[in-house]
Formats: sequence, C-alpha cells, structure tokens
Amino acid sequence: MIDKKLTLVIATYNRGHKLTVTLDSLLCQTLPADLWEVVVVNNNSTDETAGRFAEYAAAHPELDVRMVNEMRQGVSAARNRGVAESRGEYIVVIDDDEVVVPRFLEEYYELFESRKDVSAAGGRILSRMESEPPAWMSKYTERAIAGVLDLGDEVTEFPAGKFFGGGNHGFRRSVVERYGGYDVSLGRCGGKLLAGEEKEFFMRLKSGGEKIIYLPDAVIYHLINPERLTRGYFERLCRNIGVSERMRTKSVSPMAYAKRLFAEAIKWGGVAVLSCGYLLRGQPSKAGYLVLMRSRITAGLLTGISGKY
Repeated sequence: MIDKKLTLVIATYNRGHKLTVTLDSLLCQTLPADLWEVVVVNNNSTDETAGRFAEYAAAHPELDVRMVNEMRQGVSAARNRGVAESRGEYIVVIDDDEVVVPRFLEEYYELFESRKDVSAAGGRILSRMESEPPAWMSKYTERAIAGVLDLGDEVTEFPAGKFFGGGNHGFRRSVVERYGGYDVSLGRCGGKLLAGEEKEFFMRLKSGGEKIIYLPDAVIYHLINPERLTRGYFERLCRNIGVSERMRTKSVSPMAYAKRLFAEAIKWGGVAVLSCGYLLRGQPSKAGYLVLMRSRITAGLLTGISGKY
C-alpha cells in the first residue's frame, strides 16, 4: 500500500548505540511528518539493537518509525527488505552510523516532486571523526574509510566516473519495479567488508538511460569511530574494495573486468605522483598509506581473496 510520499530505509547490524543517534537527527526534519516514514531493517543483530529501538520508538511517537527483520545476512538483502516493506512513492537510503541535516528529506522530496525526468539521486557525504584523525590520513584514504562524496555546490547530473554513495541515495519506487533491487552478492555482510552494491545499482540505472542527480544540500555526516582508523581495519577494508570490484565487473563481462584492471594501472600512476608530493612536503606516512591502500585494492582485484590481517 502506497500511502506515504517518502520512505527512509535504514539497514542496521549490531549498532544499537549508533542507530539512536541517527534517529535523533530525524527529529528535526523540515519535511512535514505526515509525508514520510522510517523503516529500520534489523539484519540479525546480536547486540541490544532491538531493545534500544523499541525504547526509542516508544519515547518518540511523533516519529513514524517501525522495525522489520531480515534473516538473510547482508546490507543488500536488508535494503531490499526495507524497500519491500516501504509505503512511499520515493525511497531514500541511509546507514545506521550517520546523522542527517534538517533539510535532508525535503531535498529529496522536492527534487522528485519537481523533476519528473529524474529517477534517482545521491547527496553529499562528509565524515565526522569521533577521535583525532591519524597523521597518515589524506583526503584519498579518508574517502576509502568514510565514503566521502563532495562534488561541489551545484545540483547536477553525476559526471562520468562518479556514483552515489550507499549511505545517501534515493530513487523512485518505479525504478525498483523496472530494474530490481540491490545485488545481494555485494555489500557488507556481517563482519565481511564487501562493498560495491550501490555502484552496481547506479550503473544498472545509468545503463538503462536513467537520469541521476547529485544533491549537494542533502548532506549526511558519516560517524567514524577509532577502530576504523587502525591499520588492520584499513588493510582489510581496502582489500575488500578490490574483491568487490572484481565481483562486480566480472558479473558484467570479461571486458568490464579488463577495463577495471586497466583503470587500476592508471590509478597507480596517480599514486606515484601523489606520493612524491607528500614526500616532498615531509609527510611520509600519508605517502605510505596511499601506497598501502592501492596495493591492497589491487591485490583484492587480482586474486578475489579478502585476506586476513
């Protein structure tokens, strides 16, 4: 039954403490409350997520929010369940470790209401560190950790080579009816740091000729805890980025994979130039981690093995 204009889908897994922070940021939304709902998908959490959510929902009856369960592990399966349970004409997806700005939902609503030619959109993603960033962090390594997406201040179509982030995008319900949902072989799955589900979804829509818009004022802040700033996590993350890209491109065609390998070679040229720049500026740790990031992505792309650290 479609009786809302917009549904916000949040997949969650063992982040009960962060989920309530995310929900708090929804209390100040400027979009009238009768136009939207929130569907939280509990993806087999073993922590206090369900209990915390129940307490939160009871304390905030003004928020049209409900929790559903998805037993198939993985963020893609959870998001697909959220879409299936939604009652909105427009669907927006965020993650359970983010906070959104007050006009977040209104930005998506106004776009889809005013631009009938637009099928999907993605907003700006910024990081919010919960501890002091390490000396090795550059804007390139931060992008890998936090999924930062900032294409400027203009509402525009996504340029070639860019795509929306998994934690900040939206689409019309009709898009899923035409193209299907997220690829369940990609994306986070329990403790596995796979990715690429949003890129695969984006590319499927683009291949179909759909117009996808960048929304600079639909901003989310991705909350980054200290554990994500350790070397072990960073290596594991980057290796899995490569594995995910191998899976995604091979599922398209051998040629798509070959093109991705060629692009990886070009990226190494960029790393060489950037690393020299950091060394000349007396920032060897930034150069070292840039090389580490690329080497782990390449290893995952070539072998398809996540590796253990």
